[in-house]
Amino acid sequence: MGFGANAMADSTDDIVNALVAKGVLTEEEGALLMKGRAGEKEAAEAKKANAVSAKYKDGLSFESGDGKFKAAINGRVHADYRFFDYNDGDRNATLTTGNSISNTNGVADTFDIRRARLGFKAAWKDYYEGEVVADLGNTTTLDVGYLNVAWWKPVQFRFGQFKMPMNLEELTSSNNIDFMERSFVNSLAPTKEIGVMVHGAPFTGVTYALAASNGSLKNAESDIREDGKDIIGRVTANFAEIMGNKEMVLHAGVSFSQGDLPEVTSGGTATGTTIGTAGRTEARGATFFRAPVLINTGSQAGGFNNIDRSRLGLEGVVAYGPFKVQAEWMQQNNEFSTQAAVGGVKRNYDLDTENWYAEALWAITGEAYADAYKGGAFGGLKPKNDFDPTTFKGGLWELGLRYSEFDASDYNASGVGNGVGTADAKINTKAAGFAKADSWTAGVKFLPTANTRLMLNYVTTDFNDVIGGATGGIIVNNKRVDDEKALIMRAQWMF
Repeated sequence: MGFGANAMADSTDDIVNALVAKGVLTEEEGALLMKGRAGEKEAAEAKKANAVSAKYKDGLSFESGDGKFKAAINGRVHADYRFFDYNDGDRNATLTTGNSISNTNGVADTFDIRRARLGFKAAWKDYYEGEVVADLGNTTTLDVGYLNVAWWKPVQFRFGQFKMPMNLEELTSSNNIDFMERSFVNSLAPTKEIGVMVHGAPFTGVTYALAASNGSLKNAESDIREDGKDIIGRVTANFAEIMGNKEMVLHAGVSFSQGDLPEVTSGGTATGTTIGTAGRTEARGATFFRAPVLINTGSQAGGFNNIDRSRLGLEGVVAYGPFKVQAEWMQQNNEFSTQAAVGGVKRNYDLDTENWYAEALWAITGEAYADAYKGGAFGGLKPKNDFDPTTFKGGLWELGLRYSEFDASDYNASGVGNGVGTADAKINTKAAGFAKADSWTAGVKFLPTANTRLMLNYVTTDFNDVIGGATGGIIVNNKRVDDEKALIMRAQWMF
């Protein structure tokens, strides 16, 4: 329609000029008509610039005629089924379900809506971008809500609730992660938090981000601290992009965080602060490691001062054509002191959890991973052609294998672990379960369209380094176990 209007306007100008040339109109009359036409053209252009058009391509989007405003509605539904198999454990076999157990679980085969979200994202006036996403789980909560200001592309500012710049897996959308669930590494990293961030890509192939956050989970502020906010940073380089190679990804990144943990109290009664991260299998089955909880009595002498928490992460990716190898390592350190109830003896703790994974993936149908990489993170692969059920052709097939480890062996120590040496009276709940685990995940993925994913993962996990000897370990569904096998499936729709 816009093209037709322009053609009509140009034709009208030609007719007026021809009539003036033939003497049918005087030059004054022609100029008057042309002036009127100019006003009509300006009005038409203004109307076109203000008009908003809608289109659908992998989702519903809107754009103004002048391109100064763009918006999209986005959402996802992840429908899962999880099946678990547990064998009787052969470690510490003397423990029976009738004994006092440090860490129990109830795990059921289940259908589950893993995620259901709906959001709106907009960009306007060349420099501004915002997004709001609602998490439509059991209770509706804010998942993401931020404003991004990009007056200078290499130095942008983000305010609100968003993903913190640490851990490649976390920065990859749940719509596009390589397996159904992220690895043990992700359990150590910050996720979505409230804060502010400066970020950008100052050079080709190089990104950076530096954020300050509450250091709590999303929609949370429990900030009774001495050291203030968490500082979180990340720097990445894609050496293939730096060298001008668009067929490969040679990604390396380093990230860190430094802050403290909140001293949690409620109504004047000490409830304590969890020190460290719980260990749960990558199939979302058993919780095999329970982190200790410190009592806050409300006084420095009787409780504790601040709990320093630092994290360091390394990440690397090599991808060429339809093949990708990816690995990450992360360490979380918690350093603190307690005042023992008996004898007033001060105890100092320096506890590490070190997790890592390595994975290999192959897009059988030939899609290139470099096409999904941008700004230091991966988006989603898209099939070259949609699946046609009448011919059984098209779609994207991918195979993957991942190995990952969880290591909190520092917590299997005197004063911190349940039943390990002399306990510290200020640690209300002791570490329990198994301090280590290793896991293998094999996955197959099929994308009939860019908006649809069908996934099947087999996950096997072995638990090691029992905390507490004969009274340690875990019980799942009234049975002592030291491993877990799971078959998990997902039907996913996103736009």
